[in-house]
Amino acid sequence: CMLLTHLMATRLGRTLTDVRKSGEIWWLRPDGKMQVIIEYLQNADGSEEAKKIHTVVISTQHAEQSKATRKKECAGYFGPDMPASSMEEMSKLIVDHAVEKTLTDIKLKKRRASYYFVRLPYAPDLHINASDKFVSGGLQGDAGLTGREIIIDTYGGWGAHGGGAFSGMDPTKADRSAAYICRHMTKSVMKRSLCKHALVQLSYAIVVAKPLSLSTDTCGTEQGALTSEDIANVIKTAFACRPGAIAISLALCVPEHQETAAYTKDGRKYFERRTRKTCRGTRA
Repeated sequence: CMLLTHLMATRLGRTLTDVRKSGEIWWLRPDGKMQVIIEYLQNADGSEEAKKIHTVVISTQHAEQSKATRKKECAGYFGPDMPASSMEEMSKLIVDHAVEKTLTDIKLKKRRASYYFVRLPYAPDLHINASDKFVSGGLQGDAGLTGREIIIDTYGGWGAHGGGAFSGMDPTKADRSAAYICRHMTKSVMKRSLCKHALVQLSYAIVVAKPLSLSTDTCGTEQGALTSEDIANVIKTAFACRPGAIAISLALCVPEHQETAAYTKDGRKYFERRTRKTCRGTRA
């Protein structure tokens, strides 16, 4: 239950990591950025349906083309040596082994693979390492990790953000715990068909346990006679929003930092299972 653009971008990054570690594309290096743009069709009830993948952007770190060799790049490799591919061949391999594989594995609501949107006449614009070389990466090239963390924690920029990142693991900090509970508020009201689109906002002050405000933006997709204010009142009744209460209800004090160190926190199977169990008594 994740936004399609966010899901695809995250899966692309994971697939690139997998083919790098397996040696399938040995000249890849760890750093990288992904962006997916999807064209949506808005239905009469306010819901949105993916129409086509408009653009896929991948910038991924790689070994020096035609100079670096596999034995130098891959520790413990003792097979035949070979140089890194040319930029043109690199782009082709990334599309074949990462883009097509990822989009084929993602199933849409109509049970067809999302790769359907990559075929003509729906073929998207592909920008693979558009800046040509991307040899220096990580801390050597750019130490600004917080910006990336904020973007992935807001579903690729779909959600509003107060400026804090989830890199801190202290669940008493509302930057993290309140963002988690907001996700489950929105999932709850949408699953119960109160609206087709929802953005929930909480604001806090230091040393004040209760939130200063709770607001909802449903973009006019409320169902029946409901209003956005009605949905906000339902949420206030169903959920405890104090940081301590959130940490208990979502079991945030359980140390699971390894699982959440990459590829975002929300939408992960272990976390979704845990929150379904701990939040099964909430109603909306």
